[in-house]
Amino acid sequence: MDLHLRPASECFYDAASLGEIMLRFDPGEGRIRTARSFRVWEGGGEYNVIRGLRKCFGMKTAAITAFADNEVGHLVEDFIMQGGVDTALVKWFPTDGIGRVCRNGLNFTERGFGIRGAKGCSDRANTAISKARPEDFDFDYIFGELGVRWFHTGGVYASISEQSCETVIEAIKTAKKYGTIISYDLNYRPSMWSAIGGEQKAREVNQEIAGYVDVMIGNEEEFTKCLGLQVEGQDASFRHLNVDGYKKMIEEAVKKYPNFRVVATTLRAVHTATVNDWSALCWADGEIYRSKSFERIEVLDRVGGGDSFASGLIYGLMTYGDPELAVNYGAAHGALAMTTPGDTSMATKQEVEDAMGGSSVRIRR
Repeated sequence: MDLHLRPASECFYDAASLGEIMLRFDPGEGRIRTARSFRVWEGGGEYNVIRGLRKCFGMKTAAITAFADNEVGHLVEDFIMQGGVDTALVKWFPTDGIGRVCRNGLNFTERGFGIRGAKGCSDRANTAISKARPEDFDFDYIFGELGVRWFHTGGVYASISEQSCETVIEAIKTAKKYGTIISYDLNYRPSMWSAIGGEQKAREVNQEIAGYVDVMIGNEEEFTKCLGLQVEGQDASFRHLNVDGYKKMIEEAVKKYPNFRVVATTLRAVHTATVNDWSALCWADGEIYRSKSFERIEVLDRVGGGDSFASGLIYGLMTYGDPELAVNYGAAHGALAMTTPGDTSMATKQEVEDAMGGSSVRIRR
């Protein structure tokens, strides 16, 4: 399929994302509530995608975000730089020293094990990026003068404040004006929308955004909550995907939003926190493509698996224009990302392609 990507020769960046990037505190095998030490990483739903595109797939990417100008902000910046993502588009906000004016987001996440599920505890109110307004970023310069082939953002960022709703809509409209391909992960979090209007506000914002999106990513529950689309025959728990009902729902979505070129979702069956079944679906040109299934894979850290799926999917679409190949890049990359700690992928492109082909996991020397 031809997504009509802007030529690489016209664009400074292959891809850019807009969203919050937090400092993640990881207690390893332990619990947040009893930890005496943490490892720290950077992470964020939108950022993780372009970080994977850079580190695993070798594309030139940039993060559009904001930090409070203090030591914590510069620590997160250092992590981003280590991942190879360009920080030139970061907006630095002055702060008062104790976070009254603005601060940087923190995310405490434990991995879970066996019958104990993963658990997160975010501390992200009043952050610099949640207070950023459209005028804080020169989107015409970013998408017009510099040029970006692919722009990714999502519902996590859209939900953190009233200002973020406005900023993400302005960014998407500007990207579309310059011919940039737009992907969006619905990533519905009811607890985050609750402070700014709940499900009604989520639907209002996401329905406006959906009118500009080329590649929409989300599960069946998110299409229902965010876009008001129903999956026929779906159980109320959303634990199992009714593929025929999902396909019908996509057909309705495309009628409502004819701009959708690709719709994709991950499929996860949780046996225990550390044993999952994992695969993905991708709709394009009226066809549903299902990835290779990874049955009963052992999970070290599930956070970021969906984001790594998105980056593999985007790489496949940008590089080959083949939705079946793309959904397999996504599923394999997501599976590998869950075998290492932290939100972001540590996989190589060769490892992804080996996993797609079912290569042996024997030791390599």
